[in-house]
Amino acid sequence: MNKIAHRGNIRGRNISKENDPYYILDALDEGYYCEVDVWFKSGNYYLGHDRPQYPTDLNFLENDKLFCHAKNIEAFHEMLKHPDIHCFWHNQDDCALTSRLFVWKYPEVYSKGKLWGICSDWL
Repeated sequence: MNKIAHRGNIRGRNISKENDPYYILDALDEGYYCEVDVWFKSGNYYLGHDRPQYPTDLNFLENDKLFCHAKNIEAFHEMLKHPDIHCFWHNQDDCALTSRLFVWKYPEVYSKGKLWGICSDWL
């Protein structure tokens, strides 16, 4: 079972650090996958849940251990131009299909019809 750190959280919600690139890197260094919230505004990528908060770039987003959740449709369209970014977008949907054909049904993630991982703030 794969464990996905929701916005980098592994020991409970830490709203002040969620989506911070250094916080994400810490979770990745501990061996977890991460779900991150991605915005695209004025030609640039940002991380942040409710708004574009932390500038980032393609090198960061092209990490095989990231699930990049597009927070605006522009981010989704831009990320789809880069096959090394694993991304998805949804609004009010119960589930979403990622760019690598995973089914994202928070907190569960499926691949090829089987449970692949769990996304949580508590890992």
